[in-house]
Amino acid sequence: MKFIAGISSTALLCLLSWNSGARPSTVSAFVAHSPSTHTILPSNVAITNAMRLSSALNAEAIKITMPALSSTMKEGRVVSWLKSEGDAIEAGEAIMVVESDKADMDVEAFEDGFLAKILTGEGESAEVGAVVALVASSEEDIAAVASGGGAAAPAAAPVVEAAAPVAASAAVAEPDFDFSKLDMPALSSTMKEGKVVSWLKSEGDKVEAGEAIMVVESDKADMDVEAFEDGYIAAIITGEGETALVGTPVALIAANEADIPALKAYASTLGGAPAVAYPVAAAPAATAAPAKAAPKVAAAPSAAASAGGRVVASPLAKKMAQEMGVDISTVAGSGPGGRITAADIQNAAAGGGAAPAKKSAAPSKPKWTPAPGVIAATPMARALAKKAKIDLASIQGTGEFGRVTADDVKIATGEKKPVRKAPAAGAPAAVEMPEGLVPFTGMQRAVSNNMVATLDCPVFRASREIEMDAFNELYQSVKSKGVTVSALLAKAVAKAIEKHPIINSSFRQEGTYFNKDINIAMAVAIEGGLITPVLKYANERDVLDLGENWKELVDKAKRGALSPDEYNSGTFVISNMGMFGVSQFDAILPKGMGGILAVAGTQEYIVPCKKAVLGMKKISKMTVTLTCDHRQIYGADAALFLKTLNDVMMNPASLMK
Repeated sequence: MKFIAGISSTALLCLLSWNSGARPSTVSAFVAHSPSTHTILPSNVAITNAMRLSSALNAEAIKITMPALSSTMKEGRVVSWLKSEGDAIEAGEAIMVVESDKADMDVEAFEDGFLAKILTGEGESAEVGAVVALVASSEEDIAAVASGGGAAAPAAAPVVEAAAPVAASAAVAEPDFDFSKLDMPALSSTMKEGKVVSWLKSEGDKVEAGEAIMVVESDKADMDVEAFEDGYIAAIITGEGETALVGTPVALIAANEADIPALKAYASTLGGAPAVAYPVAAAPAATAAPAKAAPKVAAAPSAAASAGGRVVASPLAKKMAQEMGVDISTVAGSGPGGRITAADIQNAAAGGGAAPAKKSAAPSKPKWTPAPGVIAATPMARALAKKAKIDLASIQGTGEFGRVTADDVKIATGEKKPVRKAPAAGAPAAVEMPEGLVPFTGMQRAVSNNMVATLDCPVFRASREIEMDAFNELYQSVKSKGVTVSALLAKAVAKAIEKHPIINSSFRQEGTYFNKDINIAMAVAIEGGLITPVLKYANERDVLDLGENWKELVDKAKRGALSPDEYNSGTFVISNMGMFGVSQFDAILPKGMGGILAVAGTQEYIVPCKKAVLGMKKISKMTVTLTCDHRQIYGADAALFLKTLNDVMMNPASLMK
């Protein structure tokens, strides 16, 4: 016997027993081989696995092996680990992304625990069945498992290999076109068979690699099963609520849609494999006498109802029975294991031997709910939520059975827009809103640049309510003469500035620059932008002249005919949004200006009045907000200016001079 350097005696015993054809129950990561008469030198992967898993200490290790993600996959590359060493994992949670020869797919954990050791890092490859990580059952065992002392989870008892079941009927040649079998997967290290809880796709539906197509109940939890290849579900062999052994085909997937009918015919010759009993080896005792071969019993058609009352039939047969009104429980199945096929239903319907089916009150589609504490979500949705650091519990699922899908997570992160629901019949059509980038016009670009330039200026704001009753009376008396509110406001502000010239100043690096003229610029919204026509010498001109000039300036602004001097010579700015019903707002101070006054709408108030009959009267008030350059204008200056403006507005007779 040759000894291999670096391998413990326990590991060597594992290798010897593996080469002799035995299958150690404690090292389920090894792939079983048939007994051989030749001396086989174990591969490097087998040696590595034996070295990793041979030591049996108190800590119990759960193995994560490289899964077979397609029927042709021999090895896989770990693209990304979605969990780090030490992280807690739950059954059904995506823990890594594996690149196979078909596509990149999520791999889920089969059992709860803590990720103790990653053996195959990101970017590294491993053969199918090789151990890529170790999971500790408890947080206290992480260190022991990570150090290499964790032994594989022990099986309940050694299992005796059962002879391969003999086919009940002659082997049928497989179709010669491209198709694949979807086998019942092993969702845990102890799983022998699985129950199809629900099919998420129907026969004839198109499927893509990585898309969840069914929900399987194992001995650990309910989990999604994804398609490994693109194609069409041609035939479902194991229906909802039925059980199949691990590794047996539960559905056939056609590469081309045209091959679906041929695969359906082929599927009727297969049937779901019944669960096989795995006898436990008896304790060493007297040598048992060899068992006699069971006598062969001639196969005879029988009703497909099992002892538990479940009908074993293909999905197509069940559908046809419902459509033809045939009671499927009275039909004798001719398929493998007494399975009812579509031909059996047709014969029963033609011969009239079957009892008419009872109409069910409602469709009997199984209802699936996730295990306690498990959030129903697809593997890709879990990976995206983990990357975006979003709690899956906060997302409303729109998939089958309320599952959270990848699109749900993308919508939650803003990566994808939700699909707009079609309006109900009779409801008004949805308003089409503009979408996409619209380039700035020259004016919009200039406004944008000017707004950015104001960020360098330190400003402060002061607001005050101004009584408007006397001002409104004056406006009503001169309205017929063509005087506008804007002209009256410009005149009032100019009169207040005369007493506080600092408000009409601008900042220079050397000091405060006082403007001799009081030129009031007033913001006007026009198509495609904003412009500020200027009423020059507003303090010196009468309101009739200002009114006519303002109408002329607005008309030019709308036509785009203002000269530069008519819109860039202002020394103080007014922004009036009172006509829009705005109750209060702040205006942005333009570059080079000392102040800008935001004028809001007039509102009515009830205030106490000793002279009134009921002791109350109604007045109108307007809120104005002054924004100033704080480098040369101070808070007291703004307060005094607003007080003067209030006095002028409450005694507007001076505006007519």
